[in-house]
Amino acid sequence: MDFKDKIRVIPDFPSPGIRFKDITTLLKDGPAFRAAIEQFKDFAVERRADIIAGPESRGFLLAAPMAYAMEKGFVPIRKPGKLPHETISQDYSLEYGKDSLEIHTDAIQPGQRVIIADDLLATGGTIGSTIQLVEKLGGIVVGVCFLIELTYLNGREKLQGYDVFSLIQY
Repeated sequence: MDFKDKIRVIPDFPSPGIRFKDITTLLKDGPAFRAAIEQFKDFAVERRADIIAGPESRGFLLAAPMAYAMEKGFVPIRKPGKLPHETISQDYSLEYGKDSLEIHTDAIQPGQRVIIADDLLATGGTIGSTIQLVEKLGGIVVGVCFLIELTYLNGREKLQGYDVFSLIQY
C-alpha cells in the first residue's frame, strides 16, 4: 500500500510556506489505518517490545492501537499537569521557545524494552524528550516508529543509535 497517497497535504497551514501533512485522511480509511498499525506492530514484535509509549497527542493515535494489537501495555507521555500521579519531566526546545513532557514515575520498569510511536519525525525534539523520559526510568528504547518523516529537517540525525522506522518520507 502506498501510504503517501492517503495523506492530505494542505498548503500554507499553519503559516505561509508550510505544507502541512494531514494524517486524518489516513486515519479515516479503515484498511489503510489497519495496515499502518500492522506494520508498526511487526516492527515492534521483531524488536521484542514489552511496552509501547506514545507522546501526546497524535502519538496516542498510533501507539495505543499498536499496543492493543500486540496485547501489550500503552504508556502515555503527556504535557505538564495532565497525569494524576507522581511524574518526571523533560524540557525540549521548539522553534520559538520551550515545551515539556511528563511520564508517571511507575510507567516503565527498569529493563523493559520500549517502542515509541508518534505521527511525525521533524526536528526530533519531541521524540528526543520522550526517549530521555523512558531512559530516566530505566527503560530500553528498542525502536521508534513514525507515520511520517520529514527527511529535510534531519530529525533522524538526532536519533543515532536508535532503530528508526517511518512509513512515509517527504
